[in-house]
Amino acid sequence: MAAIGGAELLLLWRNRLALFNALALPPAFGLLVGPQLAGSGVDAAGGAAIAAGLVGFILAVVVYYNLVSAYVARREELSLKRLRAGTANAAEILAGTASPAVSIALAQSVLTVAVVAVALDLPLPANPLLLAVGLFGGVAMFVALAAASAIITRTVELAQITTMPMLVACFLGAGPIFPLDSMPEPVQAVFALLPLAPVIDLITMGWTGTEPLVDAGRPLLLLAAWLTAGLLITQRWFRWEPRR
Repeated sequence: MAAIGGAELLLLWRNRLALFNALALPPAFGLLVGPQLAGSGVDAAGGAAIAAGLVGFILAVVVYYNLVSAYVARREELSLKRLRAGTANAAEILAGTASPAVSIALAQSVLTVAVVAVALDLPLPANPLLLAVGLFGGVAMFVALAAASAIITRTVELAQITTMPMLVACFLGAGPIFPLDSMPEPVQAVFALLPLAPVIDLITMGWTGTEPLVDAGRPLLLLAAWLTAGLLITQRWFRWEPRR
């Protein structure tokens, strides 16, 4: 896994577009909304929701989108097929390929949370364990969903199209851009089932600690359901060589 991750990190460094998406796009989004947040006068719950939304943006772009492109590119180059002929198993190959994106996403998430906390003068997280579960569970979920999305993505160029429904649905419906409270109840019920929704809920709950711990059961189950679905789809249909 370390060898695969090191090779993938070198390839990421050489791919300027992927490197820009991973390193520059999330901070640029933070700088865009930062001035508005600093003077918004939000309370602790609102600040925690903002931080969770920014973390969700990082996970969706750095982990999900970049990994779909990476998995498809390695498959079309026959790299995955050659790796499968070696000693590494399927989980090690997929995890090693994902390790650079995951490391970058975790580092950016921690930095983003720290910056938002200082800018909005937020208190320390009330339940750090729940916050960590939301963050690391979200990373694992988006890795699994990226591998599943790579199944239906024939080329690297098509990754921009096949990932768009998931990205648009997450950004519009999970709360980072438009609060769910402002939408009709039927729409809220649908959007609350999207992959990014439980991640944002768990991070927000872990930070504020205002909701009873039993309320975390629903987002935990939803996160586990999306993670399991991604893993099962990947295990059953993931392709290790190009379609002919």
